[in-house]
Amino acid sequence: MSGFPSPADDRRYMAAAIALSGRGRGLSTPNPNVGCLIVRERRIVGRGWTQKGGRPHAEAQALDQAMDQAQGATAYVTLEPCFHLSPRGPRCADLIARAGVGRVVIALRDPDPRTDGQGADWLRDHGVAVEMGLMAREAAEAMAGFVLRQTLGRPHVTLKLGLSLDGRIALADGSSRWITGADARAHAHLERARHDAILVGGGTLRADAPLLDVRLPGLADRSPRRLLLSRGDAPAGWERIGAPEEIATLDRVDHLLVEGGAGVAAAFLRADLVDRLLLYRAPIIVGDGLAGIGDIGLADLSAAHGRWRMSDARALGVDRLEVYERVRSA
Repeated sequence: MSGFPSPADDRRYMAAAIALSGRGRGLSTPNPNVGCLIVRERRIVGRGWTQKGGRPHAEAQALDQAMDQAQGATAYVTLEPCFHLSPRGPRCADLIARAGVGRVVIALRDPDPRTDGQGADWLRDHGVAVEMGLMAREAAEAMAGFVLRQTLGRPHVTLKLGLSLDGRIALADGSSRWITGADARAHAHLERARHDAILVGGGTLRADAPLLDVRLPGLADRSPRRLLLSRGDAPAGWERIGAPEEIATLDRVDHLLVEGGAGVAAAFLRADLVDRLLLYRAPIIVGDGLAGIGDIGLADLSAAHGRWRMSDARALGVDRLEVYERVRSA
């Protein structure tokens, strides 16, 4: 075991694997966006992340890159290697064992009952040293859509709002271009590229006719599916849902971005289906304009406290981004 990396190295390599997993977010569904590194003698010899449509898996890609250097190496995987049989490809646990990997460090146990501990047990039974739980929280956050789909049966939902300092999204006449500056808008487009689908309401569709595409160089092909929350029909190229709770029925959507407007934001908040808030605040005051969020049914101010935890804050040009995560009991 002396040839294996140190605990400090383990954490550094796992952090890198988690960062790699982000490359597959919004592309890998229905499979989780997993990251994998193969390290031999403290040198990275293979790396991979789940590819578009879910194949190849991160481990298969990393092992193909490592080739015979995987023998005796350590694999860092953000999710327990899959154990279930699939017509789409081999089991990753089997691939790792056959490649001669000496040790596997796993961040998160797979909540999918088809694997759920069996992948790790298979590896141990085939002489591979297995450690599980390193940076599990960080890995779960990186694969939040997959985890929520497995545990709650629905996608992970991010609500994005571009607001003035006084919480307005538009002038009283509905004029809203542009509340925020170019840097904040570019960041919002990057967020679009990290989601499987993006949703607006009928009012936003009629007022703005949004394209909801990704307008960043090299990322146009990552434009998400367009969803409409409405009682009426959706136009060509759009999909309709009639209520926020119907997101559980969406096929191949693990990460959903909700962009507006105020009624849609309120509907998802009332249903307690928002997991993450992206607040882009512009240094302007609008006054008598349109509020960013409608009535969420709050009857007691005390019920509003303790529900959100700030996870990030940064300047984006002249604007400010604040990210909040929903605090939920285990």
